[in-house]
Amino acid sequence: KIWRCLKVAPEAFDAAHSWVEFADYIPAVLAGVTDPRDVQRSVCAAGHKAMYSDTWGGLPSKAFLARLDPKLAGLRDRLFDRAYPADRPAGRLCAEWASALGLREGIAIAMGAFDAHYGAIGAGARTGTLVKIIGTSTCDCAVVRVAGGIQNIPGICGIVDGSIMPGYFGIEAGQSAVGDLLAWWVERVCEGDAALHEELTARASRLRPGESGLLALDWNNGNRTILVDPRLTGLILGQTLHTTRADVYRALIEATAFGARAIVERLKEFGVPVERVVCCGGIAEKNPLFMQIYADVLGYPMIIAGSPQTPALGAAASAAVAAGAAAGGYETFSAAQAAMVRDGDLQFAPEPGARQVYDQLYGLYRELHDAFGGVRGAAADLGTAMKRLLAIRERVAAG
Repeated sequence: KIWRCLKVAPEAFDAAHSWVEFADYIPAVLAGVTDPRDVQRSVCAAGHKAMYSDTWGGLPSKAFLARLDPKLAGLRDRLFDRAYPADRPAGRLCAEWASALGLREGIAIAMGAFDAHYGAIGAGARTGTLVKIIGTSTCDCAVVRVAGGIQNIPGICGIVDGSIMPGYFGIEAGQSAVGDLLAWWVERVCEGDAALHEELTARASRLRPGESGLLALDWNNGNRTILVDPRLTGLILGQTLHTTRADVYRALIEATAFGARAIVERLKEFGVPVERVVCCGGIAEKNPLFMQIYADVLGYPMIIAGSPQTPALGAAASAAVAAGAAAGGYETFSAAQAAMVRDGDLQFAPEPGARQVYDQLYGLYRELHDAFGGVRGAAADLGTAMKRLLAIRERVAAG
């Protein structure tokens, strides 16, 4: 983002002494910090946005930055040297803000972090649990113990020591269009509104897996994971003169579920355990059709998080750990989660019959995914793809 500013607004870059992440800035303001050198930096933002790594010596070197632009190298000494996980306070509440907020001066201020990462904590992230934050886009978060080590995972760009919880590698993946994909169909193509979303959801719910004869790629805003290519675009295959708006609506939901399955398979392929899936976010809480399709495609029960405000709950857990047991908090995130976090009562279990059909459709999806995604060695039989879709539709129609 700093490099982008240098390119499009060099006058702003030249006028800036230093740069601070907003998630670091707000805790610093509350603590009364006025010198950017004294701001406590979160490894969450530093690791996922600024390529910070203790293993690599912190931020990228001057030599590396100079290859991008000499002005970035000149900025390096005015940034920061260390970033920290969220088990320590970002500071203590100063007198000014204590008075303004009606709180006690000197209480611990939690480190700032990304909403999705605190959401993962608030949804119960632990080894073996994948947290899916599902909304306009998705963010998938998992943790693996640092002590066990982790290998590089191709197509997963965010692996940061301590970014979700200390002692764990925080792993972040995701999809760049999910709810946005449905909004595109309803609002841009069908020129509808929220009422049409509800109508198409109801109609799509009555369709059986494979009944529409359609298969889509979920790349209308590029592919974030696992292809990491923003210049990929969407596709809807199998349309006939009988295709309805609801058919397409369901196919787009299924496409996002297939993309989610590709992420899960990549994580498992490289040793990240996925034993349970917990979902939060607007779609997870409001759209049963979405969650049932995800359960059927992924083959896991979709567990809905117990709190509708998981980022706020995760931030509260972080604050409780930062304060420590002596102040009425907790010594570890595990202890805080045990006391503060629970699964919701609502779960969506995979249906075996639907799972069988979706396994067939997912095989076709991966052929299209790899062929159009430019995967080396892709072995797609595109010449028969339409006819295989029709065959699936015919088998579904025949029961």
